[in-house]
Amino acid sequence: MLTFRSRVAATVLALLLAAHCMATPPAGPPAAPARRAPILPGPVVDAIVATGLPLKSFGLFAQEVEGDRTVVAMNDELPYTMASTTKIVTSLAALDLLGPFYRWRTSAFALGTLADGKLVGDLLIVGGGNAELTSAELRAWFARMRAQGLNEIDGDIVLDHFAFQLSAADHAGTPVQSAAQPRHVWPDALTLDEGLLTVNVQPTRDKRAALTLTPALGDVRIDNQVAMAGGCNADARWESGRGGLATVVVRGSWAAACGTRAISFVPPANSGYAARALPAMWAAAGGVLRGRVVAGSAVQGVSPIPLGPDGEPLPPLSFHRSKALPDVVRDMNKASDNVAARNLMLSLSPGFPARPATLAGAKKIMGMWLRDQGLNDGDVEVENGSGLSHTERARPRALVQLLRKAWHTEQAQAFVESLPIAGVDGTLANRFQGGRAEGRAFLKTGTLNDTRALAGYVRGASGKVYAVALMVVHPEAQRGRPAMDALIEWIARHG
Repeated sequence: MLTFRSRVAATVLALLLAAHCMATPPAGPPAAPARRAPILPGPVVDAIVATGLPLKSFGLFAQEVEGDRTVVAMNDELPYTMASTTKIVTSLAALDLLGPFYRWRTSAFALGTLADGKLVGDLLIVGGGNAELTSAELRAWFARMRAQGLNEIDGDIVLDHFAFQLSAADHAGTPVQSAAQPRHVWPDALTLDEGLLTVNVQPTRDKRAALTLTPALGDVRIDNQVAMAGGCNADARWESGRGGLATVVVRGSWAAACGTRAISFVPPANSGYAARALPAMWAAAGGVLRGRVVAGSAVQGVSPIPLGPDGEPLPPLSFHRSKALPDVVRDMNKASDNVAARNLMLSLSPGFPARPATLAGAKKIMGMWLRDQGLNDGDVEVENGSGLSHTERARPRALVQLLRKAWHTEQAQAFVESLPIAGVDGTLANRFQGGRAEGRAFLKTGTLNDTRALAGYVRGASGKVYAVALMVVHPEAQRGRPAMDALIEWIARHG
């Protein structure tokens, strides 16, 4: 039963919302969708009023996945920035269009004659868009090539990024890639360790801490400015030098109690980071490289894969396969991995990977898929698949519509298991702990400077499951988080 304070707040809220709707000028043709009267439980009304944020900052919708009973609705037909809840849309489209057995392949081709373990020519490595390719996996792949009989390369290792054809305009609207923002790394068809370089910091008895790089890089010097002193603080940056030489400058102070820790940063795009790592990896596998590691020189839009006498592409000498798509989606959503999301979006491009992926192609396929789900243009707008762009927007009702439909698909289990669990793991590991939603809510989080969002599923005390989409967009959006959490807790307790 609602308290007197809750009833008063609900009345005030309804009046304010009605006044706001009447005062809002028409958007022009086509006409904006009709706006629902708010449907809000009393405790949530109290929580919203307590934030002090304008009512139009909140877009809320929650509905049973079985049946069509709506339990929460407020501004649900207005478009709101999704932030990383965009990854829900990317995940569902990929699971549907690519299928659960999809894997990304990084391929190696012999550009020459291979006999008696010696390749007279170059080894071409073609990236296939695997966002999770690690230096450890690459070392293991090189060891497999050695076991298959490739001992010596009497030429170069050529790295090709053909599979993604991107321009500077494709990154517009997303944060600038920088050393201090590892979550803003741009997608690449052939990336290593998600484009991050790791500095391992270890205490010593000397004046300076011990530093090593992962992976080890050739022609790169470490400038160690980490003093053994109080605190556990260190930061690194890349400095390019003449003649291809480079320096990783590491500054900070370290105490013995800090133990060994890893700090990661993003080298510049022109650092040749991956090319500097490969020679040591190939040597560690026991292989001999007579030449260098160089960037591919494929003509724009022309496949670098060699053709046989019949004009058909030659099979690779070896290839490395990524995890299966459901595992990649799980990693992506639990950690809210932007690089994986952008690579996944590009992988929807027509004909990929035989044809290079373009963002325009991927957006076209995404738009067609959204229409196939019964949505109208403007219901959900996806730019790059990660949520980093403010142009990625959705009406809360439309996002719930997608979630309700997904609940009944063959890929439902894989998708739900990819979402962070309230109070248990992922980006919700430390949220909702001790509440009724702990272990009962499966939600993707979304965070930008002016946005907070939650979307996914909540299992109520009755056993019923509800699809929810909650967005708060305001310069002080963080003030809306308690109201969002209150709504999730209410559904878990009373749903």
